[in-house]
Amino acid sequence: MVKRAKTEEPVGIQLKEFSIALGQIAEEKGISQERVIETVEAALSAAYKKDYGKRGQHIRAEFDPEMGEAKFFLVKEVVDESTRDFTQLEEQEEGEQPKEKEKKEEIRESDEERIPRYNAERDITLEEALQVKKTASVGDIIEEELESHDTFGRVAAQTAKQVIIQKIREAEREAMFAEFKEREGEVVSGSVERIEGRMVYVTVGRSTGVMFPTEQSPNDRYRVGQRIKVYVVRVESDPRGPGIVLSRADKELVSKLFSLEVPEIFAGTVEIKAIAREAGVRTKMAVHASEEGIDPIGSCVGQKGTRVQSVIDELGGEKIDIIEWSDNTENFLRAAISPAKVSRIELNEEEGSAQLIVPEDQLSLAIGRQGQNVRLASKLTGLQIDIVAEGEEESEDADDVEEAKDKEKVVEEKAPKKEKKKVKKETASEEAPQKEEVSEKEEEKK
Repeated sequence: MVKRAKTEEPVGIQLKEFSIALGQIAEEKGISQERVIETVEAALSAAYKKDYGKRGQHIRAEFDPEMGEAKFFLVKEVVDESTRDFTQLEEQEEGEQPKEKEKKEEIRESDEERIPRYNAERDITLEEALQVKKTASVGDIIEEELESHDTFGRVAAQTAKQVIIQKIREAEREAMFAEFKEREGEVVSGSVERIEGRMVYVTVGRSTGVMFPTEQSPNDRYRVGQRIKVYVVRVESDPRGPGIVLSRADKELVSKLFSLEVPEIFAGTVEIKAIAREAGVRTKMAVHASEEGIDPIGSCVGQKGTRVQSVIDELGGEKIDIIEWSDNTENFLRAAISPAKVSRIELNEEEGSAQLIVPEDQLSLAIGRQGQNVRLASKLTGLQIDIVAEGEEESEDADDVEEAKDKEKVVEEKAPKKEKKKVKKETASEEAPQKEEVSEKEEEKK
């Protein structure tokens, strides 16, 4: 049998596979390939410095993924007497005690005004820099190419590994923060990851958001793996990852759900002017059509109520009242307090209040269960609303008149009483001498 000679695989295939691996990492982590290459370069710099560099050096690596080659440069800053201290002090003088050395070091550290000391490993004088680059000036960066090495020790490899893991995590956090920062104020779909006490953690994309108890709807019952739509309240930067605060109780959730269900709202022909919500119970929403011939309420309700019913189902059966917005305050108030009918409105725009006079049989309907209807109407219009029945209003006016009359009577009665008291005192004084005369006559008879 004739043995075939083993053909060595061309180096280009390995390099191509390495380049593909970098692309896969970038795609999986959601970061750019350039950021992955920066991470590799930082890891190579750390490994080179560990095995071949010196303490204090600043080494930069330049990696070419297509060729599979890496170049290393020693980076130095151009300095002079104004930016560095060139007085080289001996760390330990002859006969100097360790305590004296510690005292000197403490003085050096506490001296904030002192400029940094010159370090030949990371600094280069202006005279030396001009020999390398004729146009060099103080503050410029001079790079000196170092000898390339392809092999690194175990410690250097471990250092490079740690740098890559750390840099990839940082890049991933930054990418997720940038992604969700743009989606702040939007509705996103997610699944319940876990429930810890009253806190609910929801997986959205490649990150996890949290719903605090105040941001949860009383109607919702959560279970692990459940798919829900949540409103992104805010996104905060955090060392452990982007802090995403989600909500199912925010009134903007209703607005965004309607924009998803109603094409007219998404297109802008129907506008949501105001919205008031008590999560899990009831919502009042005022809509307005920017174009003539469009029914804003009918657009939101949909054929046979399909559109509004989709939103209600998503909110767990929460009731939704859709009214038409009006720039006339009285008309808007009448619509906001619906389904109750209003007989008369007394508006005080200066104080920001309004008194609605309703028929007696409409009073409970206007107030609503536990004052819910009038409370939502007040939030929707931005006015302090008072509900008064027609009969009660008249009786209140009559009571006010009677109270005024009673006060007048009391004032009138107080004056005669004082005079009567004076008269009584005078009669008492007159009766006293008469009694004395009677007593004298009785003594004479005796």
